[in-house]
Amino acid sequence: MSVIKNETLTQVLSKMLGTKIICADFQTKPLHGGTVGNVELVTGNAETTDGRKLPYKMVLKTQKKWERYSDPDSWRREYDLYRSHFDALFSESFRWPQCYHAETSEEENETKIWMEYIDGISGVDLTGDMYEHAVEELGRFQGKLYAEQPALLQDLTNLSNVDYMKNFYLHYRSWDSVYGYIRSDDCEIPKLICDMLIGIDERADEILSRIEKLPIVLCHRDFWVANIFYSEGNVILLDWDTSGWGYLGEDMASLIADEADVEHMVAYYRRCIPAYYKGFSEYADISHITDNCVYEMILLMFGYRLVEWYMNAESDDERALHIHTLHNIYEIGTEQ
Repeated sequence: MSVIKNETLTQVLSKMLGTKIICADFQTKPLHGGTVGNVELVTGNAETTDGRKLPYKMVLKTQKKWERYSDPDSWRREYDLYRSHFDALFSESFRWPQCYHAETSEEENETKIWMEYIDGISGVDLTGDMYEHAVEELGRFQGKLYAEQPALLQDLTNLSNVDYMKNFYLHYRSWDSVYGYIRSDDCEIPKLICDMLIGIDERADEILSRIEKLPIVLCHRDFWVANIFYSEGNVILLDWDTSGWGYLGEDMASLIADEADVEHMVAYYRRCIPAYYKGFSEYADISHITDNCVYEMILLMFGYRLVEWYMNAESDDERALHIHTLHNIYEIGTEQ
């Protein structure tokens, strides 16, 4: 649980509520988090100078310093973006949660961001129509930035590198535990899936060359259902700590394959890619692109990762889920 100072709390609430707050009580509840950070719901009642009591609800995200492979400054990226004027690039229909206050501690090697609580539909509750709407809005956002090249975007210094996906794939491929497993006699993954993954390895240079012909855009890089909120017809996207320069379609690969809705995975692939391209095309002419490479990106980003998850699974149901996901990726590949 984070330590909350009264002085900071009243400062944050004054900005959030648009009036001077002199004191407030609070309760906290964990929302989600991991070994490097915590996300907490903070609720309570705030007292104004004229004695009114105002209920409030907001989120406190505390991020500890850690080093992600090939992206060592990602731990503080969201803080850096919130401290910039990055929010000026959003629209009402596609945005991130509003930030009320952000601070960093060099001694503690951590950042704290006080932000808007989003009340909307997310995760497994998202419908196919919401998927399609979210990706069209993402495409529209990326297309606008690609076409207009705002100076603000060029001035941002802490963004992940365009080679992040490539480096991520090569890093996983270097692990003999997964690379050797799908080539071993002891492998229990169906042969057609192993052949699919081995085929990507054999054609990696050619595949990467094709991907590198795609437009370079600002990617979210953690565009999966837990970070997508649908609220009153608008899309609010959380967790921008992996964002940076990447290739058109990278975020689609994440949406389709990252802890996917396996029952609708293939159908969502068929629906979402055209919707994404439709949104992007409102600002930039990409009619010349006939090879979107999203299938290949899925395999580069999630092929070996799914093998790792399968190998480390603690139950038969988990193993079956990862095999089902890989089978769906195989089915997508047959349509290319």
